[in-house]
Amino acid sequence: MWRRLREDIDSIFDRDPAARSRFEILLTYPGIHAVLWHRLAHRLWRWRLKLIARMIANLGRWLTGIEIHPAARIGRRLFIDHGMGVVIGETAEIGDDCTLYHGVTLGGTQWSAGKRHPTLGNGVVVGAGAKVLGPITLGDGVRIGSNAVVLKDAPSGATLVGIPARVVGQTPAISPQQARIAEKLGFDAYGVARDMPDPVAEVIDRLLTHVQASEERLAELLSVVRTLQAAQGTPPEDWVGQPDTNLPSLSNCQLSRTDAPVCPPEPHPAPPENSP
Repeated sequence: MWRRLREDIDSIFDRDPAARSRFEILLTYPGIHAVLWHRLAHRLWRWRLKLIARMIANLGRWLTGIEIHPAARIGRRLFIDHGMGVVIGETAEIGDDCTLYHGVTLGGTQWSAGKRHPTLGNGVVVGAGAKVLGPITLGDGVRIGSNAVVLKDAPSGATLVGIPARVVGQTPAISPQQARIAEKLGFDAYGVARDMPDPVAEVIDRLLTHVQASEERLAELLSVVRTLQAAQGTPPEDWVGQPDTNLPSLSNCQLSRTDAPVCPPEPHPAPPENSP
């Protein structure tokens, strides 16, 4: 028991830069308190003392703000950072070295008995406010962005964001030594990285580029047609494309690469000279 406790404290000390000492972690971190309460409740649950186990779990919830069902299976070195509002369902399974932030829910989507909560592999990071729902499986090293809603299985090393969550990145296969070095160099808090793309923004950004290119080609085609009409002596009022429609410009519009306004403001036409 003491070896497991020291292992839990050391893992938090390695992952949380705000931790100043192991004694501080033991006294003030609700995440480790919730795990300790759960281990006691889980042992009682396995001994078929289920009512007492539920009472112990409810006491731990009242003291820490973290609700873990006594039947949930939790691996080694789980780090629940901040912890308030975390809910872990009855049939949830969590691997080793996982990290959950505040507001995370490992919940179910059906009322029938049996497996109805998610299974997390080793080294999974679930960002603040994320919801992982249903009897799905997340592979080792999966990262889930804040406020994402995960409803489908995810392969090992995947990064998921959005509602519903989509895979937006895949961690390349590396050796165990490289993984240890990467963990020492930097920990992706809240399951996000600076260069993480937004899938919806990227799709809209590509649509804008496609529309702008199509308009340029259409303008070139219209220019050629008008040149041919002029050569044939067609009056300008009968040319193709009359009258021209003043459409908003898509030039310099960006959605996913800067924090500036997505499009420049449209110029307003000057008032007539005779207007008051």
